Amino acid sequence: MKNRTITFLATGAGLGLSPIMPGTVGTLWGIPIAWGIMNLSSVWWQVAICLLLTIISIPICGAAEKIIGGKDPGCIVADEYLTLPIVVIGLTNPWALLSGFVFHRIFDITKPPPIKQLEKIQGGFGITIDDVLAALIALACNHILFWVIP
Repeated sequence: MKNRTITFLATGAGLGLSPIMPGTVGTLWGIPIAWGIMNLSSVWWQVAICLLLTIISIPICGAAEKIIGGKDPGCIVADEYLTLPIVVIGLTNPWALLSGFVFHRIFDITKPPPIKQLEKIQGGFGITIDDVLAALIALACNHILFWVIP
């Protein structure tokens, strides 16, 4: 039962098992979570909840990696959907959710330095940390975008 629950959470209720773009499909679970984060009035609460979601991702991804086997299997998407909300911290424009999703996926897929180097880290922390950095870069891009285009 425990292994099934971990696998269920890690694969985003099975969305990470998609034969086409599993990471992107699995990240869709992050949209309603990010929407909820955007609707919190306090940026401090937004940061706190995003930090909590990131911390939750680490043991889920680490345990799932051991259950499924291999290093950072593509079907594990908890790291994607639990870090996506970071891209909207401090933003209220609903379009920031769409642009943040796109930015997050671009940086997670292309893995420009130093994101690529973080993939060398083992376990759940290694699985999650590159997505955190991709989300932080996406957040910066989102803030620039919505500063330029109010």
